[in-house]
Amino acid sequence: MEYEIVIGLEVHTELSTKRKIFCNCTTQFGGDPNTHVCEVCAGMPGTLPVLNKNVVEYAIRTGVATNCEITRNNKFDRKNYFYPDLPKAYQISQLYLPICRNGHIDIKADNGEIKPIKIHEIHMEEDAGKLIHDDWEDCTLVDYNRCGVPLLEIVSEPDMRSADEVIDYLTKLKSILQYIGVSDCKMQEGSLRADINLSVRPKGSDKFGTRTEMKNMNSFKAIARAIEFEAQRQIDIIEDGGKVQQETRRWDDNSGESYAMRSKEDAQDYKYFPEPDIPSIKIDDEWIETVKNNLPELPEKKKKRYVEELGLPEYDTSIITDSIFLVRLFEKTAEICKNAKNASNWIMGELLKRLNESAKTPEDIDFDENSLGKIILLVDQGKISRETGKKVFKKVFEENIDPEKYIKDNNLELLSDTSSLKPIIEEVINANEKSVTEYKNGKTQALQYLIGQCMRALKGKAPAQEVQKILKELLD
Repeated sequence: MEYEIVIGLEVHTELSTKRKIFCNCTTQFGGDPNTHVCEVCAGMPGTLPVLNKNVVEYAIRTGVATNCEITRNNKFDRKNYFYPDLPKAYQISQLYLPICRNGHIDIKADNGEIKPIKIHEIHMEEDAGKLIHDDWEDCTLVDYNRCGVPLLEIVSEPDMRSADEVIDYLTKLKSILQYIGVSDCKMQEGSLRADINLSVRPKGSDKFGTRTEMKNMNSFKAIARAIEFEAQRQIDIIEDGGKVQQETRRWDDNSGESYAMRSKEDAQDYKYFPEPDIPSIKIDDEWIETVKNNLPELPEKKKKRYVEELGLPEYDTSIITDSIFLVRLFEKTAEICKNAKNASNWIMGELLKRLNESAKTPEDIDFDENSLGKIILLVDQGKISRETGKKVFKKVFEENIDPEKYIKDNNLELLSDTSSLKPIIEEVINANEKSVTEYKNGKTQALQYLIGQCMRALKGKAPAQEVQKILKELLD
């Protein structure tokens, strides 16, 4: 029997506000454990939460950018459950009146057609703390720094049918969130995480199978592997005559397998009720229009402009516009070197090569944004060779050096006085009588050999075209 995979995602993204959602504690990542905590986010009795208006603004911005309807009157609810990293024993979230509903993000489906992935809702909530398992001491510690960091939970409909579609959706969602400045989406730091709800059913059936949930996935590679494994695991159970259990599972990327953690809860298990300490939120049309008017150019529109106005290939634009970090570098580089196609070629070639070799992502780029444009400009002006430019860029990528100073200090500029080239080229001719004879007898490959010898003698510090011109003048 042929089966179909049915996938919906719950994506949690930490917002890049400076303060937490209900208190003034910093949201900065990486502080010493339990140093970014106050009485409010630690859940002390008698404290009252005060809503950070910027969180609402970021939620509206996200809803508008993902084609959602904005709920004019919405409120918060208490989600009651006990877990060691949740000091209040409840989480302030939104169940009944989430701030955004009925949106969509377009992806390229497995058949190559454009497919809208519907967004059921987006709601605001607070993050929990983090459990740290200490194998050496055989204990579990709790860091409450993350408690109260503002989250958006973006809940899709079960519209995805493969790992490829999931990755395309997540890539586009991540780009949108970064473009509009609501989250840095650093998955390695936990600021973007996905819960995968997955079931299988006979192909052609319109009835959903029993779903499982894999929580807190924070890398695209792991997500793709987890989907393939879990789909096959469910198919094997069904083929053996068993029944898939509705449960929450943990993905172990080292072993490449998922493991049952607990039975999957439903909304009634959390005993939701309206949050009594936070008033309902009123959002008027003027606020929404202001957000719309202040949105930056989004990925799909930017991609279209790059193709139509700058003449870039669609493949190049799809890679560059997927990351706001690549976009910023590309636009600054094109501004400096005055050549968008060259800027794109260097990013698609040299930069991506360096990122792949160092296992880094565009978010990790830490060299000066002006450096690449300066290098390309020097190459285009004939002041350094392209090969020298590549070597200088490698140094820039690794050490963030000033390319112009490095070129000057290491005497890497091409010789601008062509009169000084002729004596060296004459020496090469005199030292390679056999190749000279072969060239004069019509063997064109001999010329390329002589050019190579000249460039070697000149230590690559002469324009190849000028060397070829002088060489032919002397030989002919």
